[in-house]
Amino acid sequence: MVINIQQEVAMEDLKKRIGEVSFNVTQRAATEAPFSSPLNKEWRQGVYVDIVSGEELFSSEDKYDAGCGWPSFTRPISEEALSYHEDRSFGMLRTEVKSSSGSHLGHVFKDGPPEKGGLRYCINGASLKFIPKDPNE
Repeated sequence: MVINIQQEVAMEDLKKRIGEVSFNVTQRAATEAPFSSPLNKEWRQGVYVDIVSGEELFSSEDKYDAGCGWPSFTRPISEEALSYHEDRSFGMLRTEVKSSSGSHLGHVFKDGPPEKGGLRYCINGASLKFIPKDPNE
């Protein structure tokens, strides 16, 4: 893959803007350490957006505590905001979830709450930014 100097500068600017962990997660498909994101304990009303593009991805209404160490949701705000890809890394078969801007977010599994459709979007907190419904909170 050939990266020109403008792309390299843009990537360095992005890394400075979102931080190294978020950069590695969103751009290099890394995984943050479990239970390391402050968003695990975020329970205010609001939306979770792609840290890179600002696109709305998940609602606090669909967040739940799956006990897995990463923010978990039962569904996205819009299916058009996400794309799904086969992931065979680490000797497993999983479904990777990316934002429409191409940011790696995490994975989706079929072990979520049955009454909510049975899906668990296991998302790296480092790929998200939380926007509270009440800006004064």
